[in-house]
Amino acid sequence: MVRKSQEWPEEGELIVGTVYKVLNYGAFAKLEEYSGKEAFIHISEVSSGWVKNIRDHVRENQKIVARVLRVNPKKGHVDASLKRIREDQRTKKIQQWKVEQKAEKFLELAAKSLNKDLNTAYKEVGYEIMDIFGDVYGAFEIAADEGKSSLTDEGINEEWAEAITEVAKNNITPPEVHITGYVDIETYESNGVDIVRKALESAEKIEDVEVQCVGAPRYRITVKSTDYILAEKTLKKAADNCIKVIEDSNGKGEFLRELD
Repeated sequence: MVRKSQEWPEEGELIVGTVYKVLNYGAFAKLEEYSGKEAFIHISEVSSGWVKNIRDHVRENQKIVARVLRVNPKKGHVDASLKRIREDQRTKKIQQWKVEQKAEKFLELAAKSLNKDLNTAYKEVGYEIMDIFGDVYGAFEIAADEGKSSLTDEGINEEWAEAITEVAKNNITPPEVHITGYVDIETYESNGVDIVRKALESAEKIEDVEVQCVGAPRYRITVKSTDYILAEKTLKKAADNCIKVIEDSNGKGEFLRELD
């Protein structure tokens, strides 16, 4: 169960639910993000075409994405629609929900490290980080990248900030970036092949650098890193090393960040 900070969804919001009852006139689904709440989908909101048999479109235990039409606290449910959603919206919402599920597991791990349960975690810090960072996963991503201070600077309790950061760093891998540049290198010395090889090796000695021949005299330098700025510096250093070896041997070299 992924939890939202507010008690009820808003009109127009996309919600994830699990169908638990299908009747001739509509279906009922338990909401995955709102504890104890459910949605009712009238048969007229199941499909844009004529629905002869509702069970051809929805079934018990099916995960659905629906759009909230009306919020009805007195009846204890929201009226929702399956047909008023595009396929790309449905896919995006499911992906978002899966990320939120993962975030909730992370929050539970942080709570266990403090000998607390998930309910306590939500009360003490979960809803607070939702308000500050937009969602729980966002807080874990920032903590993994920037450390504990990114949470404490926003007023998050020190104990929770430390626990969240520890879980984040152990479970979230920063996205890897790949950047590419090129060097054109030439030498007219009799041992030119050896000089070029030495130049390319001077670039590849740098960690996370790979060099490939595009077609002499041009060579591609690729850098992999989790930090774009660091990757740019590494790329420039690799190219400079390569060109220096060539120029020290009376050759010439040029670095090209991008090809025309």
